[in-house]
Amino acid sequence: MQTIDYRIAADIGGTFTDVACLSSEGMLITAKVPSTPHDYAEGILVGIRQIADQLGMAAGSFGQLLHASTIATNAILESKGAKTGLVTTEGFRDVLELRRIRVPRLYEPLYEKPQPLVPRRHRHEVSERLDARGAVVQPLDEAGARAVGRALAQAGVEAVAICFLHSYVNPEHERRVAQILREELPEDCFICASCDVLPEMREYERTSTTVVNAYVGPVVRTYLEKLVQRLEAAGFDGNVLMMQSSGGLLDVAQVQERPATVVESGPAAGVVGAARLGMAAGYGDIITFDMGGTTAKASLIQDGRVTATDDYEVGGGISMSSALAKGGGYALRLPIIDVSEVGAGGGSVVRIDAGGVLKIGPESMGAVPGPACYDKGGKQATVTDANVALGYLNPVALAAGTVPVNADLAKEAIRQAVCEPAGIDLLEAAYGIHRVANATMMRAVKAVSTYRGRNPRDFTLLAFGGNGGMHAAALARELTIGRVIVPPGAGVFSAVGLLVADYEMGRSVSLPLLLSDDQASVLETAFCDLEASVLSDMACDQSPVLSRFVQLRYKGQGSELGVAVPPGAVVAQTMQQLVQGFEAEHKRSYGYLNDNGLIELVTIRVVASLPPARAPRVSRVAGLGEGGEETTRNAYFGAASGLLETPVITRMMLTDTPRQGPLIVEEYEGTTVVPPDCQAWRDTHNNIVIQLGTEEPHDGRV
Repeated sequence: MQTIDYRIAADIGGTFTDVACLSSEGMLITAKVPSTPHDYAEGILVGIRQIADQLGMAAGSFGQLLHASTIATNAILESKGAKTGLVTTEGFRDVLELRRIRVPRLYEPLYEKPQPLVPRRHRHEVSERLDARGAVVQPLDEAGARAVGRALAQAGVEAVAICFLHSYVNPEHERRVAQILREELPEDCFICASCDVLPEMREYERTSTTVVNAYVGPVVRTYLEKLVQRLEAAGFDGNVLMMQSSGGLLDVAQVQERPATVVESGPAAGVVGAARLGMAAGYGDIITFDMGGTTAKASLIQDGRVTATDDYEVGGGISMSSALAKGGGYALRLPIIDVSEVGAGGGSVVRIDAGGVLKIGPESMGAVPGPACYDKGGKQATVTDANVALGYLNPVALAAGTVPVNADLAKEAIRQAVCEPAGIDLLEAAYGIHRVANATMMRAVKAVSTYRGRNPRDFTLLAFGGNGGMHAAALARELTIGRVIVPPGAGVFSAVGLLVADYEMGRSVSLPLLLSDDQASVLETAFCDLEASVLSDMACDQSPVLSRFVQLRYKGQGSELGVAVPPGAVVAQTMQQLVQGFEAEHKRSYGYLNDNGLIELVTIRVVASLPPARAPRVSRVAGLGEGGEETTRNAYFGAASGLLETPVITRMMLTDTPRQGPLIVEEYEGTTVVPPDCQAWRDTHNNIVIQLGTEEPHDGRV
């Protein structure tokens, strides 16, 4: 008899902690519990115990925990990172202030850039200098470096970033200063050098990335150490892997060395799940829409492949990657799944500003005290309260009765926040909140599509997160997207994505040269050396899959585009394939080609990945039985449709025959709203498929 193995995963959000378990037979079991900000491990353990009880197992029986968290992102967004210092080359103290000449808000003359993560008083210069080839122009002043270490110790810094000019070519000075600082600073001070974090050219991006790594280092380290201790105390003796922003899992001990790699941990997990499970259901071109309690995220999947970037900004109102809109956040030049994020979620606070304009977020009520309707002390109106008032959410309880709801408190909060100041009735106010939230979230979708040369109408919108299904159809209509998919387990889908992700490690180095056939051997040698380094760091018994990537640009351009290197050794033909790949991506992203332009290679990257031992698949979902009783409740769909008596059903009540909206599909993890002018059905993979009224009715088959 075959033994059934289980993989379990946990994703911590601002409001809920999602736990998902996948058996080797394809059974998916899920749990959704309130997040516990005082001790996030507590929420994880509650979810694990709930699933273990369903399976009749001990909570410590799982051999491995896969984990994603917004701990690093929140440290930056909330300015709650470590007290950080910066040590840099003499004359480069203000690189973090100068940034790039970008103004993200063209028509806001009083716009102020975000304050640097390291204040000027904690930024110190050391006398040393290398040239662009790594040769020593001015020797390192070790006495000066030691004095800087004493000054930082006296200031009580908790982390230090080291970034010297041209250290990506010659790391000798950075490594020596790191050694000196470890002698002068307390043992628990987090110290990192740019040669280890980002050995690539671009002074500001390299400095900013190293500073971000230092800023979140102590926070991530303390969090992961406590998590492992709590799990061990509960009887869990397996290893813990954490999702990286690049979409691969890595052991937590290695994450603690480079914590900046997990800044977009949670969002990346959901995108990986969308790519793997979406492709299995026949959807290769997808825009993901992930709406949780605090933020909304979007990403683009083309031909079943996630869109990755290494030119990202976190903070500044919207975390995103775009060569066209930049300058509002902190540069993070590490491999990241291209996810844009805005501060609009179910718990986002609603208010009328001084000019009488309705505003949504970015402030969130989080898990504690939560939206007013949760009756946990929250008094401010939120998007969730609006959805309760509109009739979209169950007015009594959510998550199979585990989260009580008080609809009267939701309505009263909206009356005070919007109705009275604006002089409008309750339903009009609630629907206005719903639409403004959609408009805010549209920025995230456009950032990964329109801003990158893609037309949203060419894609299917795959919605997940606890609130994704409620807003997806209305958002798709605004973007002229014709079809929406809501997968099983949508409310915990980032946790599901962890279950289908690969174990992964990647490294990059700068290799500036002109792309030409006679450079093929140089490129092949560099790739082989980098692969050997990655395999040494990975130190695993199995043979991983090795993938190669390059960053290319026209000579004189200020930004690069990533291109995958064809399999096999690099030869003259490979160089021609790289040219073709670069030109296709350049045309797609910017709409033109430079026919006579020379192409420069800037950076090379190697990724080693190991897929799960068994190919992940979801064949059944616990709780998705055939039972259930159809009920109705009034729901408001705007002035044109008004208040309608709307059927409330379960996912399994849908069949492959399209059913006309309006409909509300209630599940344990979340709710899906099908507006009156849409049709919905369930495909063979148990996805809810919503066809908008903008296209011909579908026959129910995918």
